Amino acid sequence: MGKKKHQRFAENCTFSHVFQPSYLDMVTNGFPLKSAWHTFFKNKNPITLELGCGKGEYTVSLAQIHPQRNYIGLDIKGARFWKGAKYAQEHRLHNVAFIRTRIDQINHFFSSHDNIEEIWITFPDPQLRESKEKKRLTSPIFLNRYRQFAKPGTIVHLKTDSVELYQYTLEVIEEAKLQTINKSRNIDADYVNHPVLAIQTHYESIWRKQGKPIHYLAFVL
Repeated sequence: MGKKKHQRFAENCTFSHVFQPSYLDMVTNGFPLKSAWHTFFKNKNPITLELGCGKGEYTVSLAQIHPQRNYIGLDIKGARFWKGAKYAQEHRLHNVAFIRTRIDQINHFFSSHDNIEEIWITFPDPQLRESKEKKRLTSPIFLNRYRQFAKPGTIVHLKTDSVELYQYTLEVIEEAKLQTINKSRNIDADYVNHPVLAIQTHYESIWRKQGKPIHYLAFVL
């Protein structure tokens, strides 16, 4: 592991808004903020999750745009979201938290008491091989996981460069008879100067430089 990663892991441990429980501890003792996130944020404002948050661009940007809401980014790569966690610390964003975990363990962290009503999935691994379908973050398996803690009517947003994942998610939505709020195969053409969709992740900037159109879906869970 590089020196920079060691430094970032060490600094994450000093942030009060970063949580990195071991799997064994989580399973044995449970996560203390499950059903009690209001005690961390010191309010009962609605919570938005960013799944596979990478460097946390959406988490911190949305927190600044909507200070009346709380935002939690989740990713297995702590050295990545260090950037967002550091930004939140330096800018005193008290409505931000980060969790180091795999997304398939998400139900250890939240319950229906946590006022979660929005989910962002930003440029996830599309897991294109058919054998990997169960790992897609918009698969029926994952949508059912989200339903276990999300409020009825929770809105799920997907941004992706993968036309395959976009089309797959449309099919999942249609089969489950879920309400589609917005859809676009090219947000630059359909949502000019949209303040939220204009936020760019690290990976989005890479795909844009390659000339790839950015796809977007929003639907009710």
